[in-house]
Amino acid sequence: MSAASGVPTFRDPNGLWRTHRPEDLATPDAFARDPGLVWEWYNWRRQLLASCQPNRAHTLLADWSRLFSHFTLITQNVDGLHERAGTLDVIRFHGSIWELRCWNDCEESPTRWSDDTVPLPIKPPRCPACGGLARPGVVWFGEAIEPEILDRSLASADCDLFLTVGTSSLVYPAASLVQRAKTHKAVTAEINLEATAATDLVDLTLRGPAEELLVDVEEARAANRHAS
Repeated sequence: MSAASGVPTFRDPNGLWRTHRPEDLATPDAFARDPGLVWEWYNWRRQLLASCQPNRAHTLLADWSRLFSHFTLITQNVDGLHERAGTLDVIRFHGSIWELRCWNDCEESPTRWSDDTVPLPIKPPRCPACGGLARPGVVWFGEAIEPEILDRSLASADCDLFLTVGTSSLVYPAASLVQRAKTHKAVTAEINLEATAATDLVDLTLRGPAEELLVDVEEARAANRHAS
């Protein structure tokens, strides 16, 4: 979804940072070993994202969120571009890179707080309540999805139409949502550059960039509505 905005895809072999894979940095163990290294990576990502703008796919989905009263967008991206595009009712499955949390989960601090400062003046940043280390407000490998987020996502899969767009459909439990939608008799469609684990599950597959195909879908929808 965000590749057209200049954001490297998470599993792109050209998107690796230094000699580290994201899977080796986005873990609690990695942070416990070397919080400075982990924050160096996240600070670099935040600076990259600060110069990115929502693409046509983001803005079109934002339009749909205002057009359809029961529209819900579930994103695994942590870049915040859906929110910057103005999308309503965004469920951030894996949190936000623009939020921080107390590493110690101290009682005095909020569960998470927003901080869009680029670059970060202090690395690693500190919890404003206890002075201990702060961590990115994202879900790392090996961590569970917040129960409220998972419940809202599962409830949203009880729908008429479910689109899976630009995702590998490899990361669970997010990858299971399309199957849940099918059990609720939803029409399901996939928009992706290549086949994924969800391809054989969906009713319709469209191959190509999301920022192009979503525009095609909207044009077809508008034409059909005008004709009727």
